[in-house]
Amino acid sequence: MLKLINRKSAYLGAAFTTGMLMSSSAQANNFGSIAGNITNSISNLPGLLSALAYMFGILLGVLGVLKIKDHVENPGNAPLKDGAIRLAAGGALFALPIIYQAMQNTVGSGSSLSAQTLKGVSSFNSVN
Repeated sequence: MLKLINRKSAYLGAAFTTGMLMSSSAQANNFGSIAGNITNSISNLPGLLSALAYMFGILLGVLGVLKIKDHVENPGNAPLKDGAIRLAAGGALFALPIIYQAMQNTVGSGSSLSAQTLKGVSSFNSVN
């Protein structure tokens, strides 16, 4: 019975997807506009991920401090490694947006590469 339900839901999902792709509405008439809509939709995703990383980093930091406090009060029941792992994970999550920004500035988005730098590279290669 469960197999039949899964198969029917797969058929229904495939039919829905095909119907949506074949629709002749003005908003979804080709794959280029769909890709453009997806790109526009996820443009704010790095900000959301940064906010989540900060929040969960602070949360894990506080939980790590509380676990270390539990270890100090009763070392037999709460090992020190639990608090240390939570503190390290919280610090890593808290630093993630900063590291991402540094990587983005270092690698760049392709817009910082100009024709002048390419001309300098090609002239350097032609001299050697």
